[in-house]
Amino acid sequence: MEQSPAAQRPTKRSLMSSLKEAASTTLGRSSSFKEDSYLTSHLKPAEIKALEDLKKMLSSSSSAPPSMWGIPLLGGDERADVVLLKFLRARDFGVAQTHAMLMRCAEWRSEFGADEVVEEELGFKELEGVVAYMHGWDRAGHPVCYNAYGVFKDREMYDRIFGDEEKLKRFLRWRVQVMERGVGLLQLKPGGINSIIQVTDLKDMPKRELRVASNQILSLFQDNYPEMVARKVFINVPWYFSILYSMISPFLTERTKSKFVIAKGGNVAETLYKFIRPEFVPVQYGGLSRPGDLENGPPKPASEFTIKGGEKVNLEIDGIESGATITWDIVVGGWDVGYAAEYVPSAEGSYTIAVEKPRRIPATAEEPVHNVFTAREAGKMVLSIDNTSSRRRKVAAYRYFVRKPTV
Repeated sequence: MEQSPAAQRPTKRSLMSSLKEAASTTLGRSSSFKEDSYLTSHLKPAEIKALEDLKKMLSSSSSAPPSMWGIPLLGGDERADVVLLKFLRARDFGVAQTHAMLMRCAEWRSEFGADEVVEEELGFKELEGVVAYMHGWDRAGHPVCYNAYGVFKDREMYDRIFGDEEKLKRFLRWRVQVMERGVGLLQLKPGGINSIIQVTDLKDMPKRELRVASNQILSLFQDNYPEMVARKVFINVPWYFSILYSMISPFLTERTKSKFVIAKGGNVAETLYKFIRPEFVPVQYGGLSRPGDLENGPPKPASEFTIKGGEKVNLEIDGIESGATITWDIVVGGWDVGYAAEYVPSAEGSYTIAVEKPRRIPATAEEPVHNVFTAREAGKMVLSIDNTSSRRRKVAAYRYFVRKPTV
């Protein structure tokens, strides 16, 4: 590591000011993101009547009342109201249509073996954590499911997974398995977390080849998992998305389409941060969450900030003791910025240590900066982000851990 005399620093930002900014943006971002209420006190009189009429229709049916996700739909379980309201909303509270939908779903779940599929080994280990997977939660506590089909641009991979009708059926079974795992994370109770967030990455997605599979998945989920998705975010949207959307649009209800959020290629992190904290966003999408991070409990929260176009920001981490070890992660959405790290000792006359020399981080970077430094004397760490060559505002996040010296 090189040493140089301490130099004047441009715009600097302390940890406290970063936390304040993160708090204010979090409140602003989350206030408009609300799912439907499942508390009967929030329902309209016509909706309460439809719920009661549906229960009467189920109780008078000649067949045994169905159960969904282990919840008996009759008998007073408050979770049953949540399930029934999901089906009612999918059919605009039309009782007869909802009853028919419920019975078809119950029949499908029985024939498909949906209650048992979670425990099955379907032989798709190579797709787990890549194509469809549950990872973390959004700011309101909804589980998040990520979908990315770009791996299927490889023809060998495509043929191995979708090569014939039997393979396609097995893939659909696996995709239902992922969905069932997501539903298993829900509380399904009034006032609880009752839906998931879906993030779909369209980068490199082979649109023609996946048309049949995509349509079958959409149809399957709309018919059998109504109102289970609170928000569907599309990222890395290509130019031809409008064509693809026109093909799948007839399979979607207006209610489903109203939940869509579209993010173009350069706005992935900025879009995801609106709904998901950076420590839960996967690294490939501009977050701080690496594979396996969530297996050891909740991650350390990150501090969020924005960098204006033409701005250079210094983040100062003060109060580091002599002998302490500091570990940090930092990420900027869309990168294409300059980055450097230096340690500034507190003692007068000491030299600033260039921990990481200034370097350009390209827009294609898919990993956050991660580094460790042990201080030989008390001081502060300064992380510099230089966005002066760009006019575009960028979202960013960082976090750090300080291990005090052992006596």
